[in-house]
Amino acid sequence: SPGILPLDSPCSGLCDVIDIDEHYLVQKPEKLSSVCVAGALRDGLCAYTALHTHARMAAGHTLLVTDGASSFGLMCIQLACYHGVKVLTTSHSPQKHTFLEQLRPSVAKVIPVYDGSPDLLSVVLEETGGLGVDIVIDSGVRLQEEASEEAKLLPHKHDIISVLGVGGHWVTSHKDLQLDPPDCRLLHLKSASLTFLNPEVWTASSSQQGRYLHILKDIVDKMSTGVLRPQPEEAVPLYEATVAMETVQRHEVLRSHIKL
Repeated sequence: SPGILPLDSPCSGLCDVIDIDEHYLVQKPEKLSSVCVAGALRDGLCAYTALHTHARMAAGHTLLVTDGASSFGLMCIQLACYHGVKVLTTSHSPQKHTFLEQLRPSVAKVIPVYDGSPDLLSVVLEETGGLGVDIVIDSGVRLQEEASEEAKLLPHKHDIISVLGVGGHWVTSHKDLQLDPPDCRLLHLKSASLTFLNPEVWTASSSQQGRYLHILKDIVDKMSTGVLRPQPEEAVPLYEATVAMETVQRHEVLRSHIKL
């Protein structure tokens, strides 16, 4: 079964060397460090899949990225700006707000969603002349009104649908998303679409291999030329891997990179 390693398998789940088909590899530019590429490749793949494959991004479109200071959100912002898209984004803290306002190329609007900040819908409609955005990419969705303090930073599903313009695209990372009939009716009235973002699907079909490799190569090329500039992350040595895994499981950090 997928994801299960048989007990009689010759490959160990904790081996020092991993066999990977050469047809799933791209060459790393010499000027990029292995840590930098390893930390940014997945977020870059997610951004490409969301913007190009699902949302069909084009110059002149308007994009809303939630939590733009996250590693995934930053990749989406930089890729969209490169293609001439007007970008709006939300910030989850004063520090992240300052960081997003100082980005170059700059975003059109940074919307704070912390400490009783202004309503997301009203700000987006004001920035778009009441039309709404063409694309929304979220990093999580709040399904209920009553939620934890951390979840309250996430946009409510109804707010996301409301900020979509006619024919808009909503790309979500929320795998357990539930829509009620009124939500579906509003999407129908706008002729809007909803797509689930799952970057793992590229390797599920051999027919997508060419596009998958093209995306990976374009990511490292754009990183090499400075179009994509991921936030630097420090790799954890192998002997601290267990501690790093525990911090991820406790949701203290989203991920951790291990240097072998």
